[in-house]
Amino acid sequence: MAVLKKFRPRWWPNGRELSPGPRPTNIALVPPINAHYDLRPLTIAQLDECWELDQRCFIDGEAYSRDTFEYLLTAAESISYRVVMQNSMMAGFVIGLLEPDHTGHITTIGIAPEHRRRGLVSCLMERVEDAFRHRNARLVRLEVRSTNASAQKLYSSLGYSVTQRLPKYYSNGGDGLLMIKPIQ
Repeated sequence: MAVLKKFRPRWWPNGRELSPGPRPTNIALVPPINAHYDLRPLTIAQLDECWELDQRCFIDGEAYSRDTFEYLLTAAESISYRVVMQNSMMAGFVIGLLEPDHTGHITTIGIAPEHRRRGLVSCLMERVEDAFRHRNARLVRLEVRSTNASAQKLYSSLGYSVTQRLPKYYSNGGDGLLMIKPIQ
């Protein structure tokens, strides 16, 4: 009993009283393996949610600013989709721009860490490629970190191939790779 009295102040200040105030929680709940997802258009109405998710996805300093997202979601040449769960929370997104030369450019794609490895990138890529195709794009391009082997492997499995190394492409000085895919 003496040992418990010795350590009790660490556990319960002033006896059994809990410290006041809410405790911040930074845990992301892992969705069940059989979670159901829906693909929906991504619009300016989801600006804040999309920007916040991007901040979580790109913690290495490569996340876009809120102003950049505002531009990307309102540009006439923008094509964007989101993946949501049953509770309408966004699990991922893709934003592409149709360029004047009829090239579709995947500008950004992000999946919340707790929703990765569930085939969501493939679904988003298929949908945005279809949208580019309907707007007469002949080619889709994207950039990926040269050190991100898993993303490169995924994009290769979707038909993309590396065409060029982009030295010091990222703001931290990291190299990028340009990957392209012809579409009909």
